[in-house]
Order: sequence, then C-alpha cells, then structure tokens
Amino acid sequence: MRDLKIVFMGTPDFAVTILKSLVNNDYNIVGVITAPDKPAGRGRKLNESAVKKYAKAEGLNILQPTNLKNEDFLDDLKALNANLQIVVAFRMLPKVVWQMPEYGTFNLHASLLPNYRGAAPINWSVINGEAKTGVSTFFIDEKIDTGEMILQTEINIDPEENAGSLHDKLMNIGSKLVLNTVELIKKDEAKTTPQIDTDDIKTAYKLNRNNCKINWNDSIDNIYNMIRGLSPYPAAWCTIINGEDTLDIKIYKTQKVAEAHSIDIGKIISTKKELKISVKEGYINILEIKLPGKKAMDIKSLLNGYNFDTNAKAL
Repeated sequence: MRDLKIVFMGTPDFAVTILKSLVNNDYNIVGVITAPDKPAGRGRKLNESAVKKYAKAEGLNILQPTNLKNEDFLDDLKALNANLQIVVAFRMLPKVVWQMPEYGTFNLHASLLPNYRGAAPINWSVINGEAKTGVSTFFIDEKIDTGEMILQTEINIDPEENAGSLHDKLMNIGSKLVLNTVELIKKDEAKTTPQIDTDDIKTAYKLNRNNCKINWNDSIDNIYNMIRGLSPYPAAWCTIINGEDTLDIKIYKTQKVAEAHSIDIGKIISTKKELKISVKEGYINILEIKLPGKKAMDIKSLLNGYNFDTNAKAL
C-alpha cells in the first residue's frame, strides 16, 4: 500500500467538494494550489477563491502562483514532496508541473471523455440536448483533456435540467469518483484506457458573449436547450426592442410550446401574466428574466412593473 502525499489544485466550489471529501477521508493533503486573489465588486476588494477559503479553514498549506513556470513556485512545489497531484477545475499545467509527482497527476473532468473536452463541458452537454453525461478521471498529458482515462461514471440528464442542477449532481458523483481513483492509485491497481479520437467528438468550447446569444431563428428545441444549458451562469441573452427601449436581457428559465402559427419570428407577445416569443415551431414562454440593472425575476413580477407594446420584438 502506497503512502500518498497529495497536492490538490482547484479554484471554484466544484473543486471544494472534492477537496473536502479527500480531507474527510483522512488523505494527507500536503499542499493546495489555487488561483491568486482577484479584486471584485465596487470596492475592488480582493476576493479569495472558494478553494482557498476552505483550505484556510482547514489549515492547509496554500500556494497561489500567477505563473506556473515560475522558478520560485516550482521550488515551493518540489519542497512539498508530493507523490500524487489531483486537479479539479483549475487551468492547464505545464509539463514540468504535471510530471513532477512519482504517481502522476490526474484530473477530474465533468464529461464522458473523449466528448466535451474543454472549458465548459457541463454547459455544452445541456446546450446540445444530450440525454446523458458523466465524470471522468484521467492522467494529464501534453494536450487538453486527452490523457489516459482511469474511471468514468455516467448519469442521465433530465429533459428539464439546467446547467446549475447538473453541476451539483456531477460535483457529488465526481467526489466519489476521485476517492475511488485515489484508492486505486494507493493500492497500485489503477488501470488506464487510451482515449480514442473520432471525427464526431464534441467539444466544450469556452463560453463567450457571441456563443451565448440566442438565435430566435433556430429550432424551438435548440433555443430551449441553450437557455437551460447557460442557466444560471453565464446566462443566455438577446436584445429586445420595445418602443424606444433597446435592451440586452438575460433569460434563465423557459417553457417550449409547440404550436403552428404565422407570426413573425422574434415577436414578443405579452399579457398580464405571460410573456412569450415567437419561434419557428411555436413559442418560447419566458419564466425567469433579467433586465439591465435589475435582479433576475419571475415573469409575473416583471410584468407587474414593465409593459411590452404590440410591436415589441426580440433580436
């Protein structure tokens, strides 16, 4: 049985759950690597990552490099004398870092690799209307998310699920998968499987303003899946024209209504209780929305204080 000395690398809440499970199972965490503090909010106060906050509370040794190739950081990392590194929602590592420990460096990725390699696997699996997804552990190599796989767990995606609820499910099953992976490495029983590249592999592209914009000319299913796949963050958006107002709005929750009609695509139809947008095969009912400078709200609350005229449209 190997005596593991682990360095954990991660930044957001997703990573905290995995780190917490390792600590709770009495694994020896000799160091935690996380992102540098960043200024946030109006006061530009330095904000600590979720992983740093948890690691501080547990009294763990924390490193926050700005440059992973910096000699001082590499010396500090070597001094920890770790023999295993675990990466969860961090950033791409240089070879000098991932090849350092004796038993390797493995990553937890929130997809069924080789599909959805990249920055936003949870979002894209929902955006693309997948019926299933999962989590994978793999040993890191030179490329992004291409290393030999150790374990996978598969789950179904509910037809009404959004990225936020799927994130939480994958976070919890990912925690178990990491523990199982560490146990195999501890016993020197980890068997790996090469990833097979095919022409139809789907990619989890980094999300940006352009690929989060709703195309109302798309199919009703694609629009619906895009909105739930970007909810609650970063949120799908569009521009609406309502009288003299031209506003960029975010949409968090919808229903799709399949219904034949001859109304122009993108026309906004509102009543005192309902707001819907015309699409090719029917309508997208808006249930939760955010106007500029306002908080996200349910549609009834919005319609209590904001009116749409008969020529309002979504672009």
